[in-house]
Parts: sequence; C-alpha cells; structure tokens
Amino acid sequence: MRVFDSRADAARQLAAALARYDGANPLVLAIPRGAVAMGRTLADALHGELDVVLVRKLPAPFNREFAIGAVDETGWVYLGEHAARVGGDADYVERVRRAELETLRRRRAQYTPYRPPIDPAGRVAIVVDDGLATGATMIAALHATRARRPARLVCAVPVGAPDSLERVRPYCDELVCLEAPEEFYAVGQFYRDFGQVEDDEVIALLAAAAKAPPRPERGGSGAMEVRIPAGRATLVGDLECPPAARGVVVFSHGSGSGRRSPRNRLVAQALRDAGLATLLLDLLTPQEDEDYARRFDIDLLTERLAAAVSFVRETPATKGLPVGLFGASTGAASALRVAAARPEAIAAVVSRGGRPDLAGEAALARVAVPTLLIVGGRDHGVIELNEAARDALAGCECELVLVPGATHLFEEPGTLEQAAALAVGWFSRHLAGGTS
Repeated sequence: MRVFDSRADAARQLAAALARYDGANPLVLAIPRGAVAMGRTLADALHGELDVVLVRKLPAPFNREFAIGAVDETGWVYLGEHAARVGGDADYVERVRRAELETLRRRRAQYTPYRPPIDPAGRVAIVVDDGLATGATMIAALHATRARRPARLVCAVPVGAPDSLERVRPYCDELVCLEAPEEFYAVGQFYRDFGQVEDDEVIALLAAAAKAPPRPERGGSGAMEVRIPAGRATLVGDLECPPAARGVVVFSHGSGSGRRSPRNRLVAQALRDAGLATLLLDLLTPQEDEDYARRFDIDLLTERLAAAVSFVRETPATKGLPVGLFGASTGAASALRVAAARPEAIAAVVSRGGRPDLAGEAALARVAVPTLLIVGGRDHGVIELNEAARDALAGCECELVLVPGATHLFEEPGTLEQAAALAVGWFSRHLAGGTS
C-alpha cells in the first residue's frame, strides 16, 4: 500500500500521471481546502491555471465527519444511497443544504473576492482532491464543472476507496487515481503528514495564482480583453476577431450572467467559426451585480449595451463591420431597445430564451432590423411572451423558432448547439455589407 509523505508529494506524483496535458493549458480546479496547494503544484507542472471549485459535504445527523451527500454553489445536491438509512430525511437534508450553501457563499467571497470563477468552457478541466472517501464532494464538483462545458473533464486523486471511485467514474471523462486500496478507512491514513489547511493559506495561494502572468488561451487568435467607457462605469469585455471577419456580434447577457457564461461562449465560438467577430462583456460591474434589482434595470443595461455598440463601431479591429446583437434572457430586452434606438448601427438581432416583452411595446414597434426569436419548445410561459413580441415586431422581418425539447436554459443535450446554428444562419444571412 502506497503512503504519501505529504499532499505536496502526492501532487508531484499526480502531475507525472497527468503529464500528457502539459501544454494544453489545463484549468486545475481544486476542492478546498486540502487540495488547493496540490492544485498549485499541478497547475505549475502542467503549465495551466489554478482555481477552486466550491462544494460542501452534507454531514450525517450524528457524525459530522461522515458525508451523506454534497452540495455545489448552485444548490444542486448529490445524495448517497445511504442517506435515508442514517437519518438524512428530506427535512434534514434541506436544513443542512441551506447551511452549507451559506458557507459556500462566504468562502467564495473570501477566496476570490475580486473576480468571477475562471471559465472552463472548451478547456481541459482537472478537478483534484487529496482523496476520495465517499466520493460525494467530488461528484458535486464534477457535476458543477460539467455544467460549464469543458472540452474534457478529468478527476484526479492520489487515493480513493474502490467503490467510491466507481460511483464517481460516470461523472467525468477520465479518472486518474494512484492508489485504490481495498482496506480504506479515511483519506488521512495514506499520508504521513496530513495537517489541517487553513483559509489563510488557500487565500494566499489563489491570490498568487491571480497575479501570475496570464497564460495564452487555446485557439485565442485575435482575442483581446477590452475596457469600454460607459458613463461612470468601465465595462470589461472579451473581443475576438477571426481573420477577415464579416461582421461583429455583441452579446447582451441575462440576469446573473456575464461574459464568462458557458452558454454564450459556446454560441460565440460557433459565430467565430463562421467568420464573425464576437464581443462578450459584463454589462454590470461586480459591485453592481450584487444588487439584484440592477440585473433587471433594462434602462441601465440598454445604456451599457449602446456604449458597447459605439465601441465596436470605432475600435480599429471591428470598425466598419456590420453589427449584430445577441440577447439571452433579459438581455434580449436591452438588445431590442438598442436596435429600436439605433437602426443605423444594428444589422440584425437574435434572442435566445429571451424576454423581449421587457423591452416594452413602444420599443418593439420601432424595431426595423431583422430579428430572430429562439425559444425552447418546453419553455412554457416564455413561448407565449415571444409569440406576443413577434406580433408587436410588425415593422421588421421577424421569425420565431422553437427548439424541440429545450427548456429555458437550453441545458438538454444538443439543444444549445441547435440554437447556436440558428444564430449563425441568421447573422450570416443579415450581416452582409458594412454599416456607416
């Protein structure tokens, strides 16, 4: 039976087992607190980036060290088959879920106070922990990471209980475990030094990682971070221009979302593959986004989006290109308002799962540019709002397309890709020729 000298020793051995990802700019996502120093070692060895994936175990009623499940930052819960047998009924699970969610919120504020989590979309994501006992926290971490659409999802642990490894395996593309002993009682038994890791150490490691020189993004030709003046605020965006771009699409995100939205990033990649530049941006500053009401301030979001449109029309990389707007959820309302106010600047609009009704009937009546409304076939309530908006958009070419099987967030397999293909077709058709 292998015993590791320390977490650092285990991380070095894991790095050797994962050496094939050196040069792929992997994103190493450590489960705090014990695995964060391990993640730093892995990220350095593989020339990748380090971040944390925050999950909390749900403790058993009479033994807080024994996990009956785990919860991620979205509130999604994984429960082990044994939960009910040890007293984890529905009321108990809901109580501890709420308590652990509050801990997760505090830890996010502590660990990464000045930035959002690094987006794993399209990248190799390696989720690492110092060991697998029940596997509950790892399953929650993998589930949370999978939802953000990495290109490949790897689970990496130095040691794990064999039955727990089998429970975890379906949640990842690859499972790397150095030791799987039959006699497994606790993770600590496989380390000579298994000291407690404190929050201060985690915070220091993540702060140091944030100050490290940025690593090039895969396929990042023509990508740049831009800052856009918008009244008293400065918006941060990611502008990416493929060679000989035929137009530029500015994204208007929905409530609680931003430039790192995995759904918008998937659509943006499809547009770039079709020869269109994209601008993904945060319409609210991090401080503003903490105010829930601001997320629904359509007047403010419209002003910010209009500033972004002015930016792409003047910045050298996209000056002279026809401009399209892609609005998701509440972002569709601000996109349609900008199109109504500035018909000379906008060539086409696409709404995905949008709330065009929030633009107001007066604005909808003034929209003159071609508009495509994409709605999930199972997004009941929003379908009817889009049908009414289509009728109100009488002054422009407008189509409403339902994607079969899709709900509001297009999380069902293949549905977001269908929406992306529809957006590519619409913008390719209407962003032909420049705007003055």
